[in-house]
Amino acid sequence: MVSDIDYTSPNTQFTYDVNESRFFTKDARNFINVLGIKQLNTLENISLLDIFLSKTNVIEPHTHQNAAELVYCISGSAVVSMLNPFTQKIRNYPISPGQVANVPQGWWHYEVATSDKTHLLAIFDAPSPEVIYGSDILRLTPPEIMAHTYCLNEHEWEKAVSPIRQSTVIGPDKYCGQTENTGILDMNKPYQPNTHYPNDPYRHYDTPLYWGY
Repeated sequence: MVSDIDYTSPNTQFTYDVNESRFFTKDARNFINVLGIKQLNTLENISLLDIFLSKTNVIEPHTHQNAAELVYCISGSAVVSMLNPFTQKIRNYPISPGQVANVPQGWWHYEVATSDKTHLLAIFDAPSPEVIYGSDILRLTPPEIMAHTYCLNEHEWEKAVSPIRQSTVIGPDKYCGQTENTGILDMNKPYQPNTHYPNDPYRHYDTPLYWGY
């Protein structure tokens, strides 16, 4: 039990309607609801995200620095991809209804819906998982630092990431103008990192958010 909760208090909550707790909305078919200790104060080391996606939409690359994530597929299908820091390889794990994929705490990962009406439940071993989005790393790291550190052209880098003006959360951005399959890899094949360095390697495919749910 949570030791600092008065279980006799009328303010103690035992139920909650997750449908009433919207975390992020891209459009009518792509959105996320949240349940954490801020919504239900008797929760201990558990929280969840109720995720709805249409085909090719992506929960953007991100990491949870304080929690592991178990992704359960309720309907539709998705691929959960993660960077294994020990093997230095991206691994893709397709899931369909009744199947799960587990993302260890702190691992870089993302989820791609491979069919319409995909419904995922992401379960965390923390009362309120923290998150760092790839979009925030790209847009908030000073261009001169990226250019100096990785031997890039600063102006080209700044131009490449300039469309990223806020946390993406569910991508691609609805104003991006991509066709349905643009930029989507064959998720059944292992990712092969690019070992070449062309002159222009960058391509791109409302509500401010905070680093936590």
